[in-house]
Amino acid sequence: MALFNRTAVEGKEEMTFIDHLEELRGHIIRSVIAILVAAVFIFIYRNWIFDNIIVGPINKNFISYKVLCDFSHWAHMGEALCMPPVEVTMQSTTFGGQFLSSITMAFVGGIIIAFPFIFWEFWRFVKPALKEKELNNTKFVIFWVSFFFFSGAAFGYFLLGPFTFNFLAGFQLGTENMIVTRPTFADYLDNLTNIILGCGLAFELPVLAYILTKIGLITPKFLRDTRKYAIIIILIVAAFITPSPDWMSQLIVFTPLWILYELSILVSARVAKKNKEQENEEWD
Repeated sequence: MALFNRTAVEGKEEMTFIDHLEELRGHIIRSVIAILVAAVFIFIYRNWIFDNIIVGPINKNFISYKVLCDFSHWAHMGEALCMPPVEVTMQSTTFGGQFLSSITMAFVGGIIIAFPFIFWEFWRFVKPALKEKELNNTKFVIFWVSFFFFSGAAFGYFLLGPFTFNFLAGFQLGTENMIVTRPTFADYLDNLTNIILGCGLAFELPVLAYILTKIGLITPKFLRDTRKYAIIIILIVAAFITPSPDWMSQLIVFTPLWILYELSILVSARVAKKNKEQENEEWD
């Protein structure tokens, strides 16, 4: 495999399996150090980060609530996008709950902040195994992977998060109001982490489409043929998480996800075209 013949590509003596493990260990150690440095920084300023970032999606003064409400009025939609404040009091059920949650908060934040460096280390490990043509097709890969990840994280934090927490906090089972929602901070942090990291990874769909098309697992035709199913799934997700049955609020959540899928089709088509051109050159 090319991955285990890295230095041979560079005209040097081929590395052994142990050499590859040593090389990989170095990349992993540097990535862990980057995460720890960012995590320590977050832990030191944990109180400010908690007050201004972590609880943002459930804070009545969160910028997303104001922007969405102003947009709703500007678009003559009335109060369709004006979400009521999330009235919930979080709790910690163990003595060490807040401390452990602060550790989790710092570690997850460290991963998010260090993501470009982590991927850069991964890319340094894989890059020597690629051929010159493959390298030419992967220019700015670190930028694009990081761009899509942070775009997805921002989408989850500023848009999907407020919608989700507003819906879940306001959901009531039964008609007698016998159940009061009192989540722990750990539960809130887990949900926020899943939303941010989930959206960050979901926004890597164009990158994934590029890779899968490059190795021949999917084609632009497959993505086009499954478009209608993808749209239905995205619509269901948007309808489920939006607080209002109004179609415009669902459209705001649906649009970025749909654009992402269409972008993946374009990326796949471009890669498929280049693959065909390379095959024709090899046969000539």
